[in-house]
Amino acid sequence: MPADDKPKTNRVAAGIIGTTQRTLTQIREERDALLAQVANSSRVIELEPSLIDASPFRDRLPDDDDSEFENFKTSIFEEGQKVPITVRRHGETQDRFQVVYGHRRLRALKELERPVLAIIADYSDRDLVIAQGIENANRQDLSWIEKALFAEEMQSAGIKPKDIKAALGIDDAEVSKLRSVLKGIPKPVIEMIGRAPSIGRPRWLELAASIKGRSDLSKIERTLSADKVLKMTSDERFLAALVSLTAAGPTRAPHKQASLDLGEVGSMTVGAKSVKINLEKKHSEGFSKFLETEIGELVERYKRSLLE
Repeated sequence: MPADDKPKTNRVAAGIIGTTQRTLTQIREERDALLAQVANSSRVIELEPSLIDASPFRDRLPDDDDSEFENFKTSIFEEGQKVPITVRRHGETQDRFQVVYGHRRLRALKELERPVLAIIADYSDRDLVIAQGIENANRQDLSWIEKALFAEEMQSAGIKPKDIKAALGIDDAEVSKLRSVLKGIPKPVIEMIGRAPSIGRPRWLELAASIKGRSDLSKIERTLSADKVLKMTSDERFLAALVSLTAAGPTRAPHKQASLDLGEVGSMTVGAKSVKINLEKKHSEGFSKFLETEIGELVERYKRSLLE
């Protein structure tokens, strides 16, 4: 590492808010300027990946499917790292850094055990979380519950409310909703569910409102711990948790059977826990085969309707 790039020992600790107070526009402009300076090799240094830590502000839950990342890692393996990451100096540990921009590139290079091309920038905690917000906005894949967890991480670190809103691009009303969900649903339960990318604010608010006490939390935890649920996607785990609380219970009025006329095909009887189709003889074999062919798509359409 060049002498000019040695860490300064007088920098404040990474866990303390720095004094630099860039505006949101300035941070965007600085990011663009750093990208433009990539061509200037004097600004780019090579670091061992083991010297670079993640941001102290977690904003991601594990993905259900890592195939997209594996494709990304393959492209770096075959073509190399084309764009340097941006890091800041780690104030608490000599010769260590924390990533500002380029979390996926860092992860890929760590797994490939390759050195990392990086640019060092002076970022306070405030600047770092806003930079993460900008990076997430550009990727457009931070789920609603991940925003809630990220907001809590920032609040716990002493980041000002106006900077939390700037990092996430939200207003006071949305901050209030994020906090209400985290107040109603413990973080360990959220982590058991996962990032649930297709589940938005209304469903998370519904789940939080459905939890009345410890017994409800225990019911959700038992549901999420079941082997078949563990194999589901995070969207499906969320629905399983919600259904475990909103399914018909003993206090609900009994479900009356309803008969639906299917015309010349037959009739259908719908009960509390069963659906029975009675077919006319001439349609028995044909409709059965039709239903067998179409049932998969019907189930998928039903599951998609639950996410709306």
